[in-house]
Amino acid sequence: MIAQKLFKTVDNAPLILFRIFFGLVFVAESFGAIATGWVTDNLVAPQTNFTFIGFEFLKYLMGDYMYLHFVIMGLLSLGVTLGYKYRFSIIGLTIMWAAVYFMQKTSYNNHYYLMLLVCLIMSFLPANKYASVDVKQKNISPKNYMPQWILLVFIIQVACVYFYATIAKFYPDWLNGTVTSNMYASMTKFPAFSELFQNHYFHLFIAYVGIAFDGLIVPALLWKRTRIFAVVLSLIFHISNSITLEIGVFPYFALAFCIFFFPPEQIRKIFFKKKQPLNEDIPEYDYESKKVFQYFFIPYLVIQILLPIRHWFIKGDVLWTEEGHRLSWRMMLRSRSGVVRFKVVNKVSDERLFFELSEIYTAKQIARINTPDMIWQAAQQIKQEFAKKGIDVAVFAQSSLVSINEKPSLKLIDCKVDLTEVKWSHFKHHDWILLSYDSDNESFEKSISSKPPFQLITP
Repeated sequence: MIAQKLFKTVDNAPLILFRIFFGLVFVAESFGAIATGWVTDNLVAPQTNFTFIGFEFLKYLMGDYMYLHFVIMGLLSLGVTLGYKYRFSIIGLTIMWAAVYFMQKTSYNNHYYLMLLVCLIMSFLPANKYASVDVKQKNISPKNYMPQWILLVFIIQVACVYFYATIAKFYPDWLNGTVTSNMYASMTKFPAFSELFQNHYFHLFIAYVGIAFDGLIVPALLWKRTRIFAVVLSLIFHISNSITLEIGVFPYFALAFCIFFFPPEQIRKIFFKKKQPLNEDIPEYDYESKKVFQYFFIPYLVIQILLPIRHWFIKGDVLWTEEGHRLSWRMMLRSRSGVVRFKVVNKVSDERLFFELSEIYTAKQIARINTPDMIWQAAQQIKQEFAKKGIDVAVFAQSSLVSINEKPSLKLIDCKVDLTEVKWSHFKHHDWILLSYDSDNESFEKSISSKPPFQLITP
C-alpha cells in the first residue's frame, strides 16, 4: 500500500518550477564566480590546490581554462532553466560542477555539496516535461504529472541537511554563544548594529534561534497550519543570513526547496495558470520510472542518511580531528586557526632541508593548512617538489598548533611521524592525529594553563 502511494500521480508543477529556479541559481553562481574574482582567486592564480583526496588529477584543469569552464557551466545552467536539451544540459552541468567541487577545499562551503547533490538528483528526473524548449520543439512528449516519490526525495534530502545541522549544534561552544560571538565580533560593515553584535544575549539568541530553525523548519513546512508561517520565517532567516554572512546563492537556493512542501495543484494554480490540471485521462499511478527509484534513489537516500553519522564511529572528537567532518552537514559550527611548520629531511644524507610554503601556496591556502587532511596533503606536495630535483625526503609536522573557537592552541599532529609514509583513510582514525586528551596535549595544555587564551596567526 505504501509502495503504491509512492507512485501515485501528482501534478509535476513543483518539479518544473524548481528546475527553472535551480537553473537560474546556477547561472548566477557560474557567472558570479567569475565576476567576483572567486575563479581567479581559487582556480586560476594558485599554482596548486588542495583537492579532495583521490581527485588530485583535477589540478591539471587549473589555470585560465577555468574561466571557460565557468562560462560553459553558465550556458548549461541556462539550458536547464529553459529546458533546452535538458538531459545533456543537466548531466554536463553535474559533471562540470563536480570537477569544481572536488578540485579545491580552500574555499569550501556546504552549499557547494548540496548543489552537487541536487544536480545529481535532477539528472534522473523528467523536469523538462512542461514549460521547456524540448517540448516546444517536440523533442520529447509533454507530460503534466509525475510520481509522488519525486516530492519525497527532495523532502528527505532537505530534511537530512537540517536534521544533521541541528544535531551538530548541541555542543558547549554553540550552546554558550562562543561560536556566534566569534562570528559577529568580526562584523564591522554594520556600524549601527555594532553594540548589538557585541551583546552576549544577542549571541545566545542567535545560537538558539539557529537550533530552533534547523530543527523545526521541516516539520513546520510539512504541517499545513504552520506552512505559510514557516515560509515567512525562512525568508527572514535566509535573507538576513545572505546580508550579514555573505554566503552567496545558498540562502536563495535553500528557499527554493519550500516548493516541494506545498500541494502540487497549489503550485500549478499560482505559477502555471495555463497548465492543464490532472483529469480522468491521467493514469492513477506512474510506474514509468520505477527502476530509477528502486536502483538509484533508494540507495542514494540510504547513503544520505548514513554518511553524516560516520564520524560517530571514528575515534576522537570530529570538531578537533575533522575526520568525518566533510559531507556531514556540520555547517558554520566553529572557527579554526593554526600554524604548521614542516621539517623536511633528506632520506639519504639525513640532512635537514629548507622549504618555504609560499613557494607553492597562496596566503589563503597556507591559512587553511590546519586540518589533518590538508596537512597530510601539504606533506605529499612537499615530497613531490623535492622529487622533481631528484631528492627523496621525509616530511614531518614539526609544529602543529591549532586553535578551535579562539581557545588556547594545542598540538594536532605527532611530530615523529613521516607523513609521506602514511596513507589516508576516509573512514577511520589516523593514529598520527593527536586527540585533545593525548599525553602530548595534556603536557602542552598544562604549560599554558596559567596563560591567557591566545590565537596563533598563520603566516
